[in-house]
Amino acid sequence: MEHTPAIAQALNEVGPRLRRLRTERGVTLGALAEATGISKSTLSRLESGQRRPSLELLLPIAQAHQVPLDELVNAPEVGDPRVRLTARQVNGNVVLPLTRHPGPLQSYKMILPKSRSTPEPCTHEGYEWLYVLSGRLRLVLGEHDVVLGPGEAAEFDTRVPHWFGTTGEGSVELLSLFGRQGERMHVRAKPRTTKTPP
Repeated sequence: MEHTPAIAQALNEVGPRLRRLRTERGVTLGALAEATGISKSTLSRLESGQRRPSLELLLPIAQAHQVPLDELVNAPEVGDPRVRLTARQVNGNVVLPLTRHPGPLQSYKMILPKSRSTPEPCTHEGYEWLYVLSGRLRLVLGEHDVVLGPGEAAEFDTRVPHWFGTTGEGSVELLSLFGRQGERMHVRAKPRTTKTPP
């Protein structure tokens, strides 16, 4: 099994940490073996890094030393909800990925420069949802050519020829949700219904 660099480093540090904890407390391998039921040779190999730590080995050791398991492992932090934003320049646009993991749905914050105002429609697999934060966004979608202001949203199948950019009046800041497999977003605009005369 391959581990991330952070997990691999944490595993490599377990042995020295176990030896340091045991020696600081003045406990011999024999005494620890008696307290845990783990053989001296296994404990020795664990401390030297010749044996990978497992839950079955670490739990009795943590109990014998009366320390939390986290103290033995010093596990890397997980579950941090903050996204470390790293802006990228893509075709002159500033793009900040808001999702950290690859998956069917990706989200971005984009800043389009004033100069991005010449439509160049394209098509590809997927489904996209756009929400304008500031500025005026021009969206060319098939036969439609619309302008959206702050607080307005649009969604569309990206297999339809499309392009979005500025009106040429200033930059645009927007959020984009994109699904490569064509998943529809949770937020949907209801189509306008037009009444036909009787």
